[in-house]
Amino acid sequence: MLNILSWNIRQGGGNRRTDIVKALTKFGAEVVVLSEFRNNEAGLYIRRELIKSGYFHQHVGHATKEKNSVLIASKIPFDASHCQNADTNFPAAILKANFDVLSLYGMYLPHKKKHRLFDFLLEELKDSPPAILVGDFNTGKNYIDQKGNSFMYSEYLTRMEDLGYQDAFRRMNGEVKEYSWFSHQGNGYRYDHSYIQSDLLPIVKNCYYLHHWRIEGMSDHSPMVLELA
Repeated sequence: MLNILSWNIRQGGGNRRTDIVKALTKFGAEVVVLSEFRNNEAGLYIRRELIKSGYFHQHVGHATKEKNSVLIASKIPFDASHCQNADTNFPAAILKANFDVLSLYGMYLPHKKKHRLFDFLLEELKDSPPAILVGDFNTGKNYIDQKGNSFMYSEYLTRMEDLGYQDAFRRMNGEVKEYSWFSHQGNGYRYDHSYIQSDLLPIVKNCYYLHHWRIEGMSDHSPMVLELA
């Protein structure tokens, strides 16, 4: 079994970093993708502790210490590439890890800001080998992944599906109402996703959230786990 765990750790983790690392290492996913990762003291601590637990292969976005980025940490070797030209305003929003049999995009897309990152992804995915996209998309499908219709870029999820990519969570769980982030007013939003190329669907065994990590205060987002055979 291969587990890919993606998680928005909220502003780099801060003083929650110890609990974050303990939770990650105890769970033991083979690949971890952290969004809102920051290249600061907390980020260095997280990377160092993950190395101690066997995550020797790491790739992080080129961002200053106060900017949100992405970290991919893996127990399995991969070739890494930055996607800095996807949008010059958000050069650290997408990272790519090329494994032997598939490519993995780890993402933290801006919240309600104009960007070209989805356009970049659509071009990338047109003729690419089988790929998986995980992370905080900061969007979803209106009236499905939230009660209302405030999501921007929802139409791009449909366009990704037209290219043969499917929402692994919906594939496994149907139209269940489940959310990965909640506002102060208690409104739920499913911002965090795993999209997988259709050729890989036979190896998808499960896709689910670890809500108790959010409820326990380790972050304001629930991690998502994608289980592959």
